[in-house]
Amino acid sequence: MKVLIIQQKMIGDVLATSIMFEAIKKRYPEAELHYVLNSHTYPVVEQNPYIDHFHFFTPEHEKSKRKLWQFATQLRHENFDVVIDAYSKLSSNIITFRSKAKTKISIDKGHNSLIYNHRFKNKSTASTNAGLAIENRLQLLTPLDIDSEKIIKPKIFLSKEEKNKAEAFLKSNGLDLDRPLFMIGVLGSGPEKTYPFEYMAKVIDTIVKHQSESQILFNYIPKQEADARAIFDLCQPETQSHIFFDVFGKSLRDFLAITAHCDALIGNEGGAINMAKALDIPTFTFFSPWIKKEAWNMFDDGENHVSVHLRDYETSFYENTKHPKELKSKTNELYQAFKPELFEAELKRFLSKF
Repeated sequence: MKVLIIQQKMIGDVLATSIMFEAIKKRYPEAELHYVLNSHTYPVVEQNPYIDHFHFFTPEHEKSKRKLWQFATQLRHENFDVVIDAYSKLSSNIITFRSKAKTKISIDKGHNSLIYNHRFKNKSTASTNAGLAIENRLQLLTPLDIDSEKIIKPKIFLSKEEKNKAEAFLKSNGLDLDRPLFMIGVLGSGPEKTYPFEYMAKVIDTIVKHQSESQILFNYIPKQEADARAIFDLCQPETQSHIFFDVFGKSLRDFLAITAHCDALIGNEGGAINMAKALDIPTFTFFSPWIKKEAWNMFDDGENHVSVHLRDYETSFYENTKHPKELKSKTNELYQAFKPELFEAELKRFLSKF
């Protein structure tokens, strides 16, 4: 059996969808599994032993209808038996439509019934602590006679060489791996998913005050340095002395290897949190007020993985709304109400085990 799984979009989505490869491989060890994904997300599934071949969807494919059609034609020649489209957008619809697969599976978007012969409505309520992102993907495997209730966690695979290199890098920059080491996701994927700078600084102050031996790393990329520096400057002087501001991964794989040596990742919901979970690193997550927490609070257990959302403390903002996304235009106002004091007790409880 030859299977193509399509998952465009961001790192968290690519990681969540990667569980399907493990599930299929365990049920059909001889299956040949291919993955279509955005080229920039590849590092999080690099070295994944359950994926046989990668096909990269690039910005050029997104911009050019001709190149997209050529890409779809190239994949058509692979003669897939099954295509699973985890997101169902126009480009993935075209790839699926062009394929010769007899089994075509996706989520039910109403208009895509002519392309897919197996469609599934996204669940609105999770049955387990795996969360909706995981459960909704696993149900796509039921046409392949795979038990969708058997939960699989996303995993990131690092080589021993990558881990050793990261350890040497940290030690050479003065970090003591016998002391608590926390990676802070100081910035989200955009302003509407970034906890207010002054609040984030207070959170970091709390971490250092509660854990006086803490060593702090910031997760940011070079183009975000000014914003990361602004958060650093808002921290108390004592806190700043615990922050190794210039110690960060130069690439995504470097970040992953460094994070693997951390005791926890604390910060904005997004790719970094999902990657930490896939590395089996404890997490404490701040959700943007307009994001549906139930969709992405994967494997929250109140101990190793904890997440907080404004709705956990102030329900009045969410009255008469069917989905938090309806409040996206009020993000700034809602963020201001999401004060660190609301979840300070939970954060201290989380930190106490390190």
